Amino acid sequence: MSVHKEFINLEIAELLRDVAASYQLQSEKDNRFKIIAYERAADAVEHASSELKDLWDEGKLKDVPGVGEAIAEHLDELFKTGHVKHFEDLMKDYPKIMFRLLKIQGIGPKTAYKLVSEGKIPKEVKEELKEVEENPTRHLLPYAWERASEVIDWLKRIKEAKRVDPLGSLRRKASTIGDIDIAVATDNPETVINHFVKFPKLTKILEKGEKTASILLPGDVQVDLMVQPSKSYGSLLQHFTGSKHHNIALREYAIKKEFSLSEYGIKAADSVQRTGNRLKTFKTEEELYNFLGLAWIPPELREDTGELEASKENKLPKLVEPSEIKGDLQIHSSFDIETSHDLGISSMEEIVKQGDRLKYEYLAFTEHNPSKSRHNEKEILDLLKKKKEKVEHLNYSLVNSVKSGVRKVFNSLEIDILPDGSYPIPLKGFDYLDFALVSIHSSFNLSRDQMTQRVIKALSWNPKALIFAHPTARLLNEREGVELDWPKIFDFCLRSNKWIEINADPMRLDLPDFLVREAVKAGVKLTLGTDSHNKEMMKNMIYGVSVARRGWCETKDVINTKTLKEFEAMLQ
Repeated sequence: MSVHKEFINLEIAELLRDVAASYQLQSEKDNRFKIIAYERAADAVEHASSELKDLWDEGKLKDVPGVGEAIAEHLDELFKTGHVKHFEDLMKDYPKIMFRLLKIQGIGPKTAYKLVSEGKIPKEVKEELKEVEENPTRHLLPYAWERASEVIDWLKRIKEAKRVDPLGSLRRKASTIGDIDIAVATDNPETVINHFVKFPKLTKILEKGEKTASILLPGDVQVDLMVQPSKSYGSLLQHFTGSKHHNIALREYAIKKEFSLSEYGIKAADSVQRTGNRLKTFKTEEELYNFLGLAWIPPELREDTGELEASKENKLPKLVEPSEIKGDLQIHSSFDIETSHDLGISSMEEIVKQGDRLKYEYLAFTEHNPSKSRHNEKEILDLLKKKKEKVEHLNYSLVNSVKSGVRKVFNSLEIDILPDGSYPIPLKGFDYLDFALVSIHSSFNLSRDQMTQRVIKALSWNPKALIFAHPTARLLNEREGVELDWPKIFDFCLRSNKWIEINADPMRLDLPDFLVREAVKAGVKLTLGTDSHNKEMMKNMIYGVSVARRGWCETKDVINTKTLKEFEAMLQ
């Protein structure tokens, strides 16, 4: 595999997963810990909001959670020489096409190797591989946001850039982003554009005009720039924020008022003759919406799903804010209860310190349940008891602390929902928990009815099974979500006082925003959890909040906007 210093995070993550696959083919049993280490590092790299090459330049490579000393040394060699001898030696006996097949959902190392070694790659597999490789992957929201922020910070260095904003799906905070669009308010477009095309990290200038320019960043990330005089900047910002459907609806609304809209402003329709029939410009979006008799509409709501009507009637929701979140309700620590899935990296103490920095009142430790295949019931109960004792000890220290803003940590668990709706832990295990999350990690292809009954049964088993976590089980750019009868799920949750999670992991952002909207309409309460497997991932809460906002969530709709006292009362 060709590697170079400008390798982007997604490509490095792919390389690390190829290494893990090679170890698995050598001996899954003997290399178990190496496989886990490389898969964990791949996830950490893929989730990193900063480019690994930049962190290496700054001497901060080892600061990336999941990148241990050995892997850091290999990556150091990668950035210095363009290749890693250890990786090449490990992978040399396996055909390159085998690693390409791993990009296809559902094909693991053993299957890929068998297909290649037998020379019997089915036509449909070849076609799927071609489709995967030809269709560019959309960027996850945090990655696109960080790339855009770097460019925005660069533009703000010059006084001629009076205002700088992201546009399009990025400003609306959609889950995935294509090209990055940026707008600048300026009365000196030439200076702004000349500065833009000097961005230090660009790899290519695609276009440079009088009012627009485009550059390419490492990883083929395209950034497009538009400039507009300050006096009409509000019109440009509104027009290119979108969405397309919102803009069509707004244009039709304006036509009924005998106005026409453009990115430059508003004027009377061609059929209307008015005194002083000139283009009216707007410095801000607020001025534009107000001119049409509408309240300003937050970008996250601009999808033509009733926001114009709500704006006209002054009934827009007061959307939940990141500052209102009082706790994180899904975190995986390194406390080893011999889990069924991956263990966290950071200790409970490190997580509490991070929670304090994030100004939380409470946190929930939600390690995966102990592995059923490796433990009997007594061993599982002993492990859960051991964790409860650890949490109690930690809470004792928090009660007596005058420094920590985190006042309490909850002993929770993320429990697999087995195909028949049962649990992989004894029911008595709930006695050790404050509450539990239940989630789907297997058997994704059940029918809609089977999957629905599976979930309802799992939530019904025990009163402490409170939260349905990452409900669709989707992985963005990798796996579609499961099919569920959502009205039935919402109705059950409402009647049974169960909550549904908005998972803030950038790979998930699950419950999706359109289902969040339906949950809110149904009166179902929602929780926010980062699904953190290291303390740095706790910063991803803002992206979960963005999903909540796109789903019209107000403060009252989100459980962990409650104070510690209020939240404890809800657990009684």
